[in-house]
Amino acid sequence: MTSELGATLRAWRDRLSPAEVALPTGYARRAAGLRREELAELAGISVDYLVRLEQGRFTTPSAQVVAALARALRLTEAERDHLYRLAGIAPPAHISGHIPPGLQRVIGRLGDTAGVAVFAADWQLLRWNRGWAALLGDPSRVPPELRNFARDSFPVDETGPRLSQWPVTSLSREATEAAIVSDLRRATGRFPDDRRLSTLIRDLTAHNRRFADLWSAGTVGAHREDSKIVHHPTVGPVAVDCDVLTDGDNELKVVLLTAAANSEDETNLRLALLSGSFDNTTDQVGAEGPGSKGRTS
Repeated sequence: MTSELGATLRAWRDRLSPAEVALPTGYARRAAGLRREELAELAGISVDYLVRLEQGRFTTPSAQVVAALARALRLTEAERDHLYRLAGIAPPAHISGHIPPGLQRVIGRLGDTAGVAVFAADWQLLRWNRGWAALLGDPSRVPPELRNFARDSFPVDETGPRLSQWPVTSLSREATEAAIVSDLRRATGRFPDDRRLSTLIRDLTAHNRRFADLWSAGTVGAHREDSKIVHHPTVGPVAVDCDVLTDGDNELKVVLLTAAANSEDETNLRLALLSGSFDNTTDQVGAEGPGSKGRTS
């Protein structure tokens, strides 16, 4: 019985024209797609090996072969990942900084009612709205590589937090710290080959004892909520709820800072938003990960 792997490879080979891979098309062909010989040559494998894959007589190619076939077949990221899974291999994954246009519009439109920011899976700040900058200070004053919430939570030097320009107090600091670490451990399972994430874990483990202790516990989870007091220089203390939503396969974290309805804090939050002269709804930091969109390279 032909395996799904083999049937899928044949379907993708049949849809790819020789012209798309710079092969001649001037002689008679029985099908519009590539011949087995052509795909095998492009992927650097033997024709006999490809025949066995397509006929289901071999269903466990190596990661190197799968990667070569994905490149030769010009697969999209989703198709490449599907091919890896059909071969029983976890697909390569890297943290992406790509924010869908719809999400960009949402955070911009919330600028007059809430502070909203988007973080990557490793807590690297990617984007924020006017409300976020007015409540916490403008993050654009901080070098891009230092705009990381995990680094702020577990400092490795004496400079202190960078993502807020004035003091912010967490009402459940220990629980929040534990949640951040467990969230990062979850990210290492989703993105085991991401260099930026690996560097972050290595730096924090080596230079922050609190992080190292929490990391050694091995807890896996997600950071979902917190309550904070922002000591705003213009309007005074503002108590806000911090809710973390996760968006899509890229594990983007949408962080919303809001105050209780009809409270003094809500009034102060609105005053803080009105007092801010920031507009960074178009500011985006962080390169997209490999294969974040389009075809594989």
